[in-house]
Amino acid sequence: MTLALLLLICMMWVPVGLLFLGFGEAKSTGFVTAVVGVLVVIGALLQTALFKDPFTGGLLFVFGVLYLQTAHVLLAGIEDMRTVGNGAVVVGVICAMYAILYFTGGGVKPDGKTLIDVVPYLGFMCTTFVVICFTVTGVTYGKINAKVAAYMFLTLSVTCLFVPAIGLMGYGKLPF
Repeated sequence: MTLALLLLICMMWVPVGLLFLGFGEAKSTGFVTAVVGVLVVIGALLQTALFKDPFTGGLLFVFGVLYLQTAHVLLAGIEDMRTVGNGAVVVGVICAMYAILYFTGGGVKPDGKTLIDVVPYLGFMCTTFVVICFTVTGVTYGKINAKVAAYMFLTLSVTCLFVPAIGLMGYGKLPF
C-alpha cells in the first residue's frame, strides 16, 4: 500500500514543483493536492489499523494533513502561505526523528524482534524530506526563492518517491 502511495504523491509533488516554476495554476494544482491528501490520510488509516503499522502510518498521516493544508491554501486562493510553512516545520521535525530511527534502528521487543530496522535508503529519504520541509517553510516566509523548492520537488519525486516505489515493487529492493 505505501509503495502505491509514493507513486500517488508524485502526482502532487510534480504539479506543485511546476507551479512554483510558473507552469500551471493554483486551483487545479490544489485539486490534485486535495485528492492526494485525502488518499494519503486514508492510506495512513489503513496502514495503521489494518496492517498494524503505526510507524509508517504516522509519517503518512502528517504528510497527508500537510497536503490537505496546502490544498486548502491553493484552492481558496490564500496568498499568505505561512500556515503551510508552519505545518511543514512540524512535518520536518517528525521526518528528522524518522531519519534517526532509520539510520540507527529502533528498540527491541521482549521477544527479541527489532521495532524499527536500520534502512539507510529510508533514512536518506526522510533526511531529504526534512530539507524540503524546511525549504517550503523558507519559501512561505519569503526567505527562499520558490524555484529552489520547485527543483527539489521535481528531483525528490524521482529519487525519494518513484525510484523506491518501483524498485521495491519491481525488484524487491531499495537502491542502497
